[in-house]
Amino acid sequence: MPDKLRPIARALLSVSDKSGLLDFARELDRHGIALISTGGTSKALVEGGLPVVDVADLTGFPEMMDGRVKTLHPKVHGGLLAVRENPAHEAAMLAHGITPIDLLVVNLYPFEATIARGASFADCIENIDVGGPAMIRGAAKNFDAVTVIVDVGDYAALLAELAANDGATRLSFRKMLAQKAYARTATYDAAISNWFAKELGETAPGYRAFGGHKIMDLRYGENPHQSAAFYASANQDIGVTTAKQLQGKELSYNNVADTDAAFELVAEFDPIKSAAVAIIKHANPCGVATAASLDEAYRLALRCDPVSAFGGIIALNRVLDAATAREIVKIFTEVIIAPAVDDEALAILATKQNLRLLATDGLPDRRRADITFKPVAGGFLTQSRDNVSVDDMDLRCVTKRAPSAAELADLKFAFSVAKHVKSNAIVYAKDGATVGIGAGQMSRVDSSRVAAQKAADAAQAAGLAETLTKESVVASDAFFPFADGLLAAANAGATAVIQPGGSMRDEDVIKAADDAGLAMIFTGYRHFRH
Repeated sequence: MPDKLRPIARALLSVSDKSGLLDFARELDRHGIALISTGGTSKALVEGGLPVVDVADLTGFPEMMDGRVKTLHPKVHGGLLAVRENPAHEAAMLAHGITPIDLLVVNLYPFEATIARGASFADCIENIDVGGPAMIRGAAKNFDAVTVIVDVGDYAALLAELAANDGATRLSFRKMLAQKAYARTATYDAAISNWFAKELGETAPGYRAFGGHKIMDLRYGENPHQSAAFYASANQDIGVTTAKQLQGKELSYNNVADTDAAFELVAEFDPIKSAAVAIIKHANPCGVATAASLDEAYRLALRCDPVSAFGGIIALNRVLDAATAREIVKIFTEVIIAPAVDDEALAILATKQNLRLLATDGLPDRRRADITFKPVAGGFLTQSRDNVSVDDMDLRCVTKRAPSAAELADLKFAFSVAKHVKSNAIVYAKDGATVGIGAGQMSRVDSSRVAAQKAADAAQAAGLAETLTKESVVASDAFFPFADGLLAAANAGATAVIQPGGSMRDEDVIKAADDAGLAMIFTGYRHFRH
């Protein structure tokens, strides 16, 4: 199909976001384009001194029903949908007094922003746009003749197109905008349908849609031969999608995924109660710690696995300060994410120009009840987020010996970390810090052994005579199906265990714990993470 030019003679503008509207409309007017508009947009253009035909004058019907009905009329939709050079369509336009509309500029009622601010149900309903999506879809369908703009960010591109083509647009340009228009209405409808399902308490509606707007193109995906991009959904929470990048290279696909994993983990820990640091590598924590200060928490987290921490992602739950920054720059780090960064720390980190530094102005809501999804061939899986906290659980001691207060605190810490470790997950902890992590093994006993070996390696690197797991506690993300995994932990020096329970052989595992003098807690909750 040739790249056919279509001149723009008439434009309909109806926008909720009026950013840049007057300057844009003045340029359209300069090209001799007649302007049609609605409601608040029309008022803004008139006040700006521009000649405008109100939609009500075009259709012969006033806006009615609190503005719900204004553009749903044949003189609007006929002008957008009529196929140019089609004799039957031209005859219908002539018979009914319909004139063509060559350009549609619409941005929709701010539904996503309305739900984000926690508006009432009634306010959310009133911010569902009806006429806008209808016009957008009609204009996009007729891309052969009509140009459609749904994003304020495309104003400049359209004006450049008009300047380059003497007031016309190319077919390739119109097709590109049509694709974007359909994606916008799909994303909009997805936000509405998912909000409605949540309001109704439906966790698995008959149809499920997801959408988002692009934050940035990425150089590649998990591997260089894969293409990738980064999108934000309507249901945003504080995190990587909302972060401000203060310095460093452009984020990669793996950076985004790992940084999200790190920040979600560190948000488990209340910054008022303790400083927390998580170091992530390939979506798994290689060290997590809490302490009175960030720099101490960082040193403890790094001690757990200093080899894996090289080139890792660091998340913090408090304002990044100078003392912590000085520790971090001692090894190579890909990304740091924190609620904020103080000026002295900024100056220290500026010496590492490639280090990506993100500030979020807050922490993710660890209890948010949104939906996660995972693609599979020909479809996708959805589930509610694993937002349960160990503090919500009815912890039950099942052994003769109960854990001490210090052991119990470490057990809760270890189970919170295990929630963010790929299954099968085993986490050893002591004094509010991980000392060994076994992740992603096919056998739980292998995860126990990997974690114990990591702890032994870390102790050797630190010049310690004893393994870090001596007198530690251990958390398992799921039950021990046999006593062997538990005994591996005991052999590594653990004194207490936390696990979900629920195995057919629980009694055998409890007996083995009693025989080894271990204290064991059942949570009743599993934390598989695939």
